[in-house]
Amino acid sequence: MFNGYSLAFSPFFENRLAVTTSQNFGIIGNGQQYVLDVVPGQGLREVARFETADGLYDCCWSEENENVLVSASGDGSVKVWDVASGPRANPLRSFEEHTHEVYAVSWNQVRRDCFLSASWDDTVKLWSLHGPPRSERTFAEHAYCVYAAVWSPQHADVFASASGDCTLKIWDVRQPHSTLTIPAHEYEILSCDWNKYNDCVVATGSVDKSVKLWDIRNPRRELAVIPGHQVRSIHWFAYDRVRVVNADP
Repeated sequence: MFNGYSLAFSPFFENRLAVTTSQNFGIIGNGQQYVLDVVPGQGLREVARFETADGLYDCCWSEENENVLVSASGDGSVKVWDVASGPRANPLRSFEEHTHEVYAVSWNQVRRDCFLSASWDDTVKLWSLHGPPRSERTFAEHAYCVYAAVWSPQHADVFASASGDCTLKIWDVRQPHSTLTIPAHEYEILSCDWNKYNDCVVATGSVDKSVKLWDIRNPRRELAVIPGHQVRSIHWFAYDRVRVVNADP
């Protein structure tokens, strides 16, 4: 049995989505990367499926090639897939620098040739498909698992990361160190996302059963707290609304 872990809609085709799955809830077993089309009146149609030897936790689409997507794997690798090629030609690449599970990936929407991977080895790595087969940089200031790394939707060089060390960090890849560290929660932070229309506001979701909103210009205190449940994944949608995508009661 394969359990779904994450999904990502294509930035090129409004009815296409990628879904990552893992056997046994990702505890042990194989993984599958699905690419599906939403067919009106018919449901979901499988376009491609890629098998992996370990579970897959997250995926994201390339912002410059409609056929390319990336998966975060439980074996520490980052897999790059080409939907236009057959299973024998995939993965296009397998980046294997992380030493523990890769839990999240994020493609840059402004500088469209690069993406991030966040890992349980406490690091975030920057990658490009146009350069050598190695990471361009490693960001290693967190003291525990990194559960999320998300690019700013408006700034090519800025991203946020959320960690089990209970901090939210803001980074500028042009700088040698993180530019801001916020002790955002009392327990592990499992997710973060940027406001799509206000590049100074970031949302965090935590094991402490709350979502918090932060203004990085004034990080001493959160803008708002939304209590209720243990949050695994959050995404900021239109109209300044935060949507909890995956949560435990």
